[in-house]
Amino acid sequence: MKPTVTPFAPSPTGFLHLGHAYAAIIAHDLARRQGGRFLLRLEDIDKGRCRPEFENQILEDLAWLGLSWDGPVLRQSDRLEAYRAALDKLRAWGLLYPCFCTRKEIITEIARMGSAPHGPDGALYPGACRALPSSRREALLASGAAPAWRLDIGKALSAVNDGNLAFHEEGRGPHGETGLTPVNASLFGDIVLGRKDYGVSYHLAVTLDDHMTGVTLVTRGEDLLPAAHVQRLLQALLGLQTPRYAHHKLICDDSGRRLAKRDKDKTLKSMRRGGATPDDIRKILEVTNPASR
Repeated sequence: MKPTVTPFAPSPTGFLHLGHAYAAIIAHDLARRQGGRFLLRLEDIDKGRCRPEFENQILEDLAWLGLSWDGPVLRQSDRLEAYRAALDKLRAWGLLYPCFCTRKEIITEIARMGSAPHGPDGALYPGACRALPSSRREALLASGAAPAWRLDIGKALSAVNDGNLAFHEEGRGPHGETGLTPVNASLFGDIVLGRKDYGVSYHLAVTLDDHMTGVTLVTRGEDLLPAAHVQRLLQALLGLQTPRYAHHKLICDDSGRRLAKRDKDKTLKSMRRGGATPDDIRKILEVTNPASR
């Protein structure tokens, strides 16, 4: 059996809060208990929101918590060529199509339909640009229009030719999932893989990153359990290794709302200033330090 390799992958768009601490501790402690490796990846390709001060604070907070990572920090901004190469491959296979719709146009089309299939992110894209004649597509591309690139889910499923895709879930999903989970590849519909703004979607980037770094166990919040379905499909399409998944509980505030970066009183930076210690953080999160066992 391969050594356990887990990632922690925050975006440097704000300060880490208790929810981030929980995710990082879980990933770190699982790897350490099993004699494996804990990796740190910064999802920093959104240059409009990422800041060096947030990145520096992430590194400082993790070190303060007593978490050490193996190898250099991986930055997604250094991986843009790999993402473009994967998009080019999927385009060459005829699995992507350009989408020129604005968000407003998509909302209008969904409203016109009266009812539309829904996925984890709301109503699914109705497929307007999938039906564009090739001549119209070429004309729009020639005009300089910058499209998003969507996965044609029907063609993707035909390419995989496997109705038995599944991923191994060993965490605590919203419905107590464990063991092999059958893939619902249509969950997100014709999902965007190539974004208009910074080129690549979360789903494609993390799937490629996990493969490249040899991740064997993806630990993350249970809100991201649906993402495993589309990522498993991408692994099958691109011939990538399939990690196991462990989706854990979310850390919420007193009202039951999931913590977000806007919750400044729950950031590790503010709690440190208030006198909290790493052991205090573990006690709040009910995570035992494996070194103390």
